[in-house]
Amino acid sequence: MKIVSWNVNGLRAAAKKGYLGYLEWETPDVLCIQETKASPEQLEDTLRHPCGYNAIWNSSVRAGYAGVATMTKIKPRKVELGLNDPRFDDEGRVIMTEFDHFMLFNVYFPNGQKDEERLRFKLDFYDAFLVLCNRLRKQGKSIIVCGDYNTAHKEIDLTHPKANEKFSGFLPVERAWIDKWITNGYVDTFRCFNNKPGQYTWWSYRMNARAKNVGWRIDYHFVSEDLVPRIKQSVIHSHVMGSDHCPILLEIED
Repeated sequence: MKIVSWNVNGLRAAAKKGYLGYLEWETPDVLCIQETKASPEQLEDTLRHPCGYNAIWNSSVRAGYAGVATMTKIKPRKVELGLNDPRFDDEGRVIMTEFDHFMLFNVYFPNGQKDEERLRFKLDFYDAFLVLCNRLRKQGKSIIVCGDYNTAHKEIDLTHPKANEKFSGFLPVERAWIDKWITNGYVDTFRCFNNKPGQYTWWSYRMNARAKNVGWRIDYHFVSEDLVPRIKQSVIHSHVMGSDHCPILLEIED
């Protein structure tokens, strides 16, 4: 089973830059996209319901902002939108799809760069999400969480760690949450296979950053520890254009 996650930074914009071509080429069983910046009724049919996929949407109340969508060839047993928390759910950041052997979360975690209030919102979202996942784990559920976490974890995960250690996205308090996430039994699948530097998923549009590979790894597939033996590969498709992020692929035995 192939699961792809991709922050498309505006689905309509990505569609003009090869989004559907990538979907046809990779043919994932599940595609989780973040930052759709659109509601389904604004989209043409090929984007709203790609051929062969069930489409699940969670759009922001605010037009042209955030939003996630999950495209799946396999009909899920259950679907839930949001965290069931009014503080967070107006922004369209979470879709849960439950399959036979795991629950898959497609999440666009908040960005904390705007100001202290928004950073607090991001950290509160992190905490609420961890509570939800731990509750499900206690019920015996296996969990995959893919998406844009908006935080680089270690110095290896961005080109200029020292220059960014006082900025949201690489603050100690944000990195500590990922440490906490790991301590609670969730595994960064990419680092199970690749411990090399220079592996990024996001590049600024400025200063020719992508061509120079000046980037950050902020998109992840984390899984609960019980799923690790079933992971076949976890890779970054840095060659795929269409957004300031690139797709990431998880292949798991199902």
